[in-house]
Amino acid sequence: MWDFIVNAYNWFVAMMLTFKATDVLDIMVVSFIIYNLIKIVRETRAEQLVKGILVLLVAFFLSGLFNLKMLNALFTSFFQFSVLAVMIVFQPELRSALEHIGRSKIGKYWNNLSGSRDYDEEKNKQIKLGIKCVVEAANSFQKTKTGALIVFERQTKLGDIIDTGTIINAEPSVPMIGNIFFNKAPLHDGAMVIRDGMLYAAGCILPLTKNNNSVSVDLGTRHRAALGISENSDAVIVVVSEETGTISMALNGIITRNYTRETLNAALEELLVPQSAEKSERTPILSGARKGRKNEKTKK
Repeated sequence: MWDFIVNAYNWFVAMMLTFKATDVLDIMVVSFIIYNLIKIVRETRAEQLVKGILVLLVAFFLSGLFNLKMLNALFTSFFQFSVLAVMIVFQPELRSALEHIGRSKIGKYWNNLSGSRDYDEEKNKQIKLGIKCVVEAANSFQKTKTGALIVFERQTKLGDIIDTGTIINAEPSVPMIGNIFFNKAPLHDGAMVIRDGMLYAAGCILPLTKNNNSVSVDLGTRHRAALGISENSDAVIVVVSEETGTISMALNGIITRNYTRETLNAALEELLVPQSAEKSERTPILSGARKGRKNEKTKK
């Protein structure tokens, strides 16, 4: 035990004598990575798995410290395959982290380098037309208490979600949206996906949020589905409650409620129209969202 302490002290002294400015940068980068990994696994099922792995690491360290050869050999064999096991066990969290990196400023910069550019004026008009039709339809649904779930696709493509529904690829209009969400229509019990201002698909099935403990009991399945897809993508989701007629919007795992026609239109244009993309990045909470009541839902 004493030899271990002496060796550890000598190693620390030797390390400090060779400490450089690049080592400070190295520590900062690693700390940043660890901090973000903790944010990803916090309040998820992966948190308990991480605790279990830490217990095994402590046991592995103690087995070597007290010279428990058989136990140490068992842990050594186990950790030889730990990288593959971690990739399998944490697949959902790893996928979420990679998608988050892809949606970050670095990912957007890479898209610009690869040739991606802002939409042209015709595309802008199409997007604004889609927003206008959704806002008018949502206002109508609010009065009649018709449930609706509308997803605006952004940078993250929703091909797997679209495959669960029916592709319609139609020009947006208020009557078309009203017909789809009419309670007798075959596609009303699902989500509509809007791509580049077009009504691209309907009757799509969305994943429900996994953080049910932090979701208000006032929210039903539509709102939980909106939160679920917003946690897994950068999509903007508009929800109209069938019980109360309240208009809500989900984005990045947070839902804001009590929108009006004006605030909903302003918030959607701020998020979806390319010219205002930089403004939306600088504003963490939308001006329209400020007038809505934020639900007691926290980020992952």
